[in-house]
Amino acid sequence: MRIHISIARQSLTLVDDAGEVLRAYPVSTAAKGAGETVGSFCTPRGKHLIRAKIGAGAAANTVFVARRPTGEVYGRELAERFPKRDWILTRILWLSGCEPGRNRLGEVDTMRRYVYIHGSPDTTPMGRPGSIGCIRMHNAEIVELFDLVPPYTPVEISED
Repeated sequence: MRIHISIARQSLTLVDDAGEVLRAYPVSTAAKGAGETVGSFCTPRGKHLIRAKIGAGAAANTVFVARRPTGEVYGRELAERFPKRDWILTRILWLSGCEPGRNRLGEVDTMRRYVYIHGSPDTTPMGRPGSIGCIRMHNAEIVELFDLVPPYTPVEISED
């Protein structure tokens, strides 16, 4: 099983070992486009893997900060109080680059940049760039994906 994320199509596709598409989801990648450098707020390209799965069993809309649940549940009140907050909700699939010099180690390390596939408010538009580097999904879809993929699932992120 593997995941392919297309920055151009703003899509995430889960494929089995025979190449059969199991699931396809709209996503939102970085508003600033593709790039690997620390501080770029871009979505990193290349070969990655899911290094950690965080949030198993958490309620939908559970708010995470620094990969830990805050005790908050996202809703209208929080959205109004913090309109500019970049919400990380429900589940986190933490990515690690596999290509030294491209997306691993030094100034291009995906994991040290804290790039995730994660849940977002269901009002967040998908199918167009908008994140600060991560791959955003709607909550029901990240829960489904989270339950389908094991740790170390390969993830390819491309501009195609």
